[in-house]
Amino acid sequence: MTKPLKNKGGRPTDYLKVYDAQATKLGLLGYTDKEMAAFFCVTERTLNVWKLKHPTFVHALKEGKEVADMEVTASLYKRAKGYEHTETKVFNNQGEILTHDVIRKYPPDPISIQYWLNNRQPKRWRSKVEHAEDSKDASLTDSISKLIDKLPN
Repeated sequence: MTKPLKNKGGRPTDYLKVYDAQATKLGLLGYTDKEMAAFFCVTERTLNVWKLKHPTFVHALKEGKEVADMEVTASLYKRAKGYEHTETKVFNNQGEILTHDVIRKYPPDPISIQYWLNNRQPKRWRSKVEHAEDSKDASLTDSISKLIDKLPN
């Protein structure tokens, strides 16, 4: 005689296989795990459990996020370096439609350059400058504090 299977307990999973495709699309849109959990009407903890128990789900999440990150990185790099592309201008010359290809040039964007360098080489290009307090700065600070103390209230 076989023993009946024991119930592991807990409620059944809300995970559905169709969530894989949705997770990829949400990753492409830049959703965070917290936002994805809200989309699926579950907690972040449940989303993390799904990642552990369903390899296809975690793969779909990574795929969407990685593709989005790569495309944005490529666009940022392109903006930082400057680029050009061909576009077609359309004109109306007395009822006759004329087209002309022109090369549109975009110069390097300083903000994109700064952002790229700040994130890629933070030790060399960080925005925040930290000054080391040397003895002159300390003595100046002490002198100012003493003068302030001497001021009448």
